[in-house]
Amino acid sequence: MSRKLIEFRDVSFRYGEEQPWVLKNCSFEIYEGEWVAIIGHNGSGKSTIAKLINGLLFPQKGEILIDGQQVNEETIWDIRKEVGMVFQNPDNQFVGTTVQDDVAFGMENRGTPREEMVTRIEETLSAVGMEDYRFTEPHRLSGGQKQRVAIASVLAISPKVLILDEATAMLDPKGRTEIMRTVSNVQNKEALSLITITHDLQEVVQADRVIVMNNGEIWDRATPREIFSKKDSLREIGLDVPFVAILADELKEKGINLTKEPLNHEELLEDLWILHSQT
Repeated sequence: MSRKLIEFRDVSFRYGEEQPWVLKNCSFEIYEGEWVAIIGHNGSGKSTIAKLINGLLFPQKGEILIDGQQVNEETIWDIRKEVGMVFQNPDNQFVGTTVQDDVAFGMENRGTPREEMVTRIEETLSAVGMEDYRFTEPHRLSGGQKQRVAIASVLAISPKVLILDEATAMLDPKGRTEIMRTVSNVQNKEALSLITITHDLQEVVQADRVIVMNNGEIWDRATPREIFSKKDSLREIGLDVPFVAILADELKEKGINLTKEPLNHEELLEDLWILHSQT
């Protein structure tokens, strides 16, 4: 197995001494090159985890290690070189007057040599399919295009970890699909550890593992297929079940015995075709 890149050790957090605990004794690991989806209803603690990883917040109890280094006020700037984050609203991340300027911003702050900056701008914009928009003003882009540029801006600093915190929440279904496809391609090429924070179960099918949060605690951790098999339990903690999983259950009730829990429509169709060919 790959080495541990992120480790939470009995981490607890609350936003004030009189406030309830948002996270309660959370422990988990994320490995190098792994894609982990963290899901849960609103207020379950998943976005707090993202902010703790990036050092925007610090735990009141427990400790967090990134690549073996504890996250604290002394190490925070080193940690942020390793962890890149894309938020829900890309407009909050734009600082440049053009797409190219925005991608260059993080590298300029780190003193990256100009020749290397030019190469990285080209590579990262190409990776997200935005190379033809280098000189476009960000406000002229669609929501999906803005998120692609935000991802490119983070990739340009060569992080080991990329966090998407509800990064598709403001997009339409087509835009969500395009962003997740882009992210999947980037992760494969860059060998990044990828963390996607979401409450949309449709987005987690490509992940290697899923961590399910409920009321500040880890409710479950498993593969997407194992998580989707627990439909009734997911509904009980306020999570919607993907349509393909509902359809699969309806088919089973009609006596059609599928061989596995389908993650998407393609798997369901393939299973139905195999069953049909055997009859």
